[in-house]
Amino acid sequence: MPEFADWRKILMHDHPFTFLLEVVVRTIIMFVIILVALRASGKRGIKQLSVFELVLIIGLGSAAGDPMFYEDVGILPALVVFLVVITLYIIVTRLSDRFVKVEKILEGEPLYVIRDGKLLLDAFRDSGLSQDEFFAALRLSHVEHLGQVRTVLIETSGEFSILFYADDEVRYGLPIFPDELKRKFAGNKNCDYIACAKCGSVRNGREITTLPTCPECDTHEWIEASNAKRIG
Repeated sequence: MPEFADWRKILMHDHPFTFLLEVVVRTIIMFVIILVALRASGKRGIKQLSVFELVLIIGLGSAAGDPMFYEDVGILPALVVFLVVITLYIIVTRLSDRFVKVEKILEGEPLYVIRDGKLLLDAFRDSGLSQDEFFAALRLSHVEHLGQVRTVLIETSGEFSILFYADDEVRYGLPIFPDELKRKFAGNKNCDYIACAKCGSVRNGREITTLPTCPECDTHEWIEASNAKRIG
């Protein structure tokens, strides 16, 4: 019967099984080097990575992986790579602390995407988020409609900073839950207020009998606006 697979070659290639012990030692050494390198970068923990920090992690990961299990890749060259990457990271970080332009190039700038309950469409497009993704993030922050929100800022870390209206200042706004977004205004209902489905601009619904064009974004799709108070 012909052999369709050389299991020893699949499992170990040309290495003896004793090489597994060397892999253990190499992995322990590289693990310690990674730990020391990340601590040297000044990060206490990693919640949201900037683009520059992501480059750092990818660079260190690439340098660390091969020496762990490739016999022909030595640990000392990988250590040199670590030293160079960390040195560059420290130099560029200090430059960004000293020069605002360098920081903006590396980290970007915070992006305002909502002001006074309305989406800033140009900025929103720059964020790279879809409306579904954005509304999902707002829902996780206990937002039911845009009338509850004064300002939303996307930080350079990718996290949202949300400034809410006080309960007595909440206004009508575009609902962001899927079922409510289906309540399209057709011009034949008595709605107190309607909201543009694209930018969230609000108009008096009782004064409208035909679908208007939104002056902010030129869309013709409107949703019944909500004025529920914020919960949570």
